[in-house]
Amino acid sequence: MSNPLYPLHAYCFSLFICSLSRFSVDLTDCYYEQFHLISKDPSFTVRSDGAIVAVAEVSVTTRGRTFSVLAEDNTGRESELEVHLAIAPQKKEVILAVARTKRRWSPPPLEIPENDLGPFPKAVETIRSDSEAKEPVYYEISGPGVDQGFFTLDRETGILYVHQTIDREKIPKFIVIVSAFSRRTNQQSDQPLDLAINVLDKNDNAPEFKDSLQFTVLEQSNPGTVVGQVNGTDKDEENTFRTKIKYTLLSGTDLFAIHPETGVITTVTNTLDRELVIVQLQDMFGASDGLSTTGTATITVGDINDNPPTFTKTSYEASVPENESEKLILRIPVVDRDLINTPNWVSKFVITKGNENGNFRIDTDPKTNDGLLYVSKPLDYEKTKSIKLDVMARNVAELTGTTAQWSSIPVNVNVIDVDEGPEFTAPTIRFIVKENVPNNTLIGTYTASDPETKSSDGIKYYKVTDPASWISVDKNTGELRVANTIDRESNFVQDGIYNITMKAVDSTSKTGMGKVILQVEDENDNIPVVPISDLVICETQGKFGSVLVVAEDKDQPPFSAPFTFSLPTDKDGKWSVTRLNDTTATLNQIQDLPTGIYSVPVVIKDLQGFGDKQTVKVRICNCVNGVCKDRPSSISLGPLALLAMLLPLALLLLLCILLAFFCRTKGDKIELEDAGDGGGILLKSNTEGRGEEVDPTLITVLPFEKNTGLNSGWQDTKNMTGLGGHSVQENGMYKSGVDMQDFFSSHHGSHYDQLTGHGGGGGGMGFDSRHLVQDSSFFHTWQTNGLYLQPKLPYLGGEHDGRYADDIIHSYGFEGVGSAAGSVGCCSDFGDNDSLEFLNTLGPKFKTLADVCTKK
Repeated sequence: MSNPLYPLHAYCFSLFICSLSRFSVDLTDCYYEQFHLISKDPSFTVRSDGAIVAVAEVSVTTRGRTFSVLAEDNTGRESELEVHLAIAPQKKEVILAVARTKRRWSPPPLEIPENDLGPFPKAVETIRSDSEAKEPVYYEISGPGVDQGFFTLDRETGILYVHQTIDREKIPKFIVIVSAFSRRTNQQSDQPLDLAINVLDKNDNAPEFKDSLQFTVLEQSNPGTVVGQVNGTDKDEENTFRTKIKYTLLSGTDLFAIHPETGVITTVTNTLDRELVIVQLQDMFGASDGLSTTGTATITVGDINDNPPTFTKTSYEASVPENESEKLILRIPVVDRDLINTPNWVSKFVITKGNENGNFRIDTDPKTNDGLLYVSKPLDYEKTKSIKLDVMARNVAELTGTTAQWSSIPVNVNVIDVDEGPEFTAPTIRFIVKENVPNNTLIGTYTASDPETKSSDGIKYYKVTDPASWISVDKNTGELRVANTIDRESNFVQDGIYNITMKAVDSTSKTGMGKVILQVEDENDNIPVVPISDLVICETQGKFGSVLVVAEDKDQPPFSAPFTFSLPTDKDGKWSVTRLNDTTATLNQIQDLPTGIYSVPVVIKDLQGFGDKQTVKVRICNCVNGVCKDRPSSISLGPLALLAMLLPLALLLLLCILLAFFCRTKGDKIELEDAGDGGGILLKSNTEGRGEEVDPTLITVLPFEKNTGLNSGWQDTKNMTGLGGHSVQENGMYKSGVDMQDFFSSHHGSHYDQLTGHGGGGGGMGFDSRHLVQDSSFFHTWQTNGLYLQPKLPYLGGEHDGRYADDIIHSYGFEGVGSAAGSVGCCSDFGDNDSLEFLNTLGPKFKTLADVCTKK
């Protein structure tokens, strides 16, 4: 043992050789918990309980075998222990299965090394159940490791086998279930066993860098300044010596240092530049048999603003013509040694002196970092011939790490004289004028002079803008006079102000501009008026209505409101007026008035008593939601619209006159003969009452005999035709079975009495058929049909039969007045018929008339 920390001696180990592939060394008497123990021989590993276990097949000769175990205490101090292996003299080899004759059913977790290369299958452990002492058993195994093909169990012997290499970083532990069954009953002879199999870690993963290796530190940083931290990670088992990382710098150690445990990089000098350093990660805290990884860390030295911008000259001079603005007059370059395009390099210029009037501004060229001096307001050579400025250059960032200060330089700006146009005595002049003053009234004089000579000789004056043409200008003197009536209430006047633009032109045609403001004073030239004269009062039962009358006056105070309202002396006593406020009065109805439109005169005067009578139209009506519901629409048509409406009527009238004139003058006068019956097509008609008139001669009259009763006359007539085309059968009965006597007497009683000579519909006395023939209209078709239908109606269901209104007899009154639309008559049954074929069947009279009208 070298560099001993504790008295570790060979006698504290007891060696047990179990086979050529597995043995253990007991370190329980060596206080192993005070150390981190690592085998330097990859064929062995030190377990957590201090036992050294062979993880691979070990060959031991008669000379024995020696390897080292590294011991490290909690402070990081290391010692190395030599382990000597020798073969026991009494046995060269002991088979594991023979050595272990009995196993308890609940063994401690089994352990297998990761990355074992075989050969496979390899025995791991023999499982024994306590029930095996009582009866023969067999074993079965299940679980994730079995399903994946890692483990099998010999059901007869209980030996557990591993079949393939296992990576602990993927599967650190297996839980398999072992069951014992009676060979006699095939029933479980013991409770199932959850067997844990831990995969022993091996240092097979080198540490890795976890984060980026990009760091920045400002220049001139003091030694010990933290640059950044390197973070490493290891996939091996956590909190073991195999994953303890040691950080080391392989380069740049003259500029930086790194803490071996935390990985924090610090500076060791203040003379830094952009650097690349190589960092090494070692597990097992740098043990010689540990694994390592290297990476390149980039450490950028950040710039600080320790260099102010400096001017390339000690002073500058520039020239600018007068009256010019927004013009670049000077470019001022600077030099800055800080990092380009950073706040430490970008310049910012300030005019510290000479720009009290704001005639200049200075900007920064973003590409060159130069200062750009502009004239922003025109300069006047006659007032200022040169200006001295002081310009300071500074950075966006403040200075640090240096004692230097911002620098300034003088800049002299010369103003160049330019031949200018005339200038008015003032850029803007104001005159006060009253409205309605007479034309040619002098308002004032507005003149200009040459800025160099101060003379007005040869200068002419003109108007540029005069919206309402109210002003005339004397071009030689600049006098302003009234040209048209000035009205303060004009739309060209805003808040009593009227603007005019003037121009002065010298002999060299150079011009100068000026502005004239006319402040127009008000006069009482407008009376109060009522802009809305059509007012509405909604009629309310038992109440008198009122309406608000609002007046306005275009004049300004004191020539306008407050107004006075009154009724004229000749008022009709239907209305009263009461002043509500300065511009409004209430017009009250004091009599009960019918609906309609009323013109109410109201006298309205302004504050000066200037006013007149105004007529207010008031409409009294029935309202719906405050609006007259019977108010007619008012549409005003212009002359062209009226002409367009009357023109077709005039053309139609002219056409009728021409047609009449043409027929009278061009056609021959022909006597039309009455050829007798027109076949029922062309009939005379003079209907002035209800219905349509029909010639009674067209109606077939019933052939009643003389001196016989109505009943007998009809009974003796067989198969007669009449009464609207209906056949009358024997015994005076219709086919429908209605007695004709009852027909006439019951439903046309009064008319029947006149024919029979009986009143009240009684008696069985007959009547002369001549009476019936003389009153031939009685048999008009429409009347006959009416008489026939009349008795049929009572046979329809009445209201008591549950029938509805359409089936019930209704009474209709005739008031003797025809429809305004005219009679529809029988033609309504034909509907629309555009065919003209009927013209060929109208007979000879119509053809003759057509020939007369079409003859040329």
